[in-house]
Amino acid sequence: MGIKLAPGALKQERERLALSQRDLAAASGVTLSTINRIEQGLQDPYPATVRKLAAALGVTPAALIDHGQVSA
Repeated sequence: MGIKLAPGALKQERERLALSQRDLAAASGVTLSTINRIEQGLQDPYPATVRKLAAALGVTPAALIDHGQVSA
């Protein structure tokens, strides 16, 4: 079951740190294609993926999550 991220949250945090998607992929261990699909709203990430991305961005997972929204 994936977690619905707040619209634009991942891209906003990534751009705040002036990171490319490739930079974030290298820092987080999440594939470039997965990051691209998450940012486009085509994929809801698993909790472990959200934790990896948040850690690489220096934010809590809660900062990225659309609270109360979990996809099936």
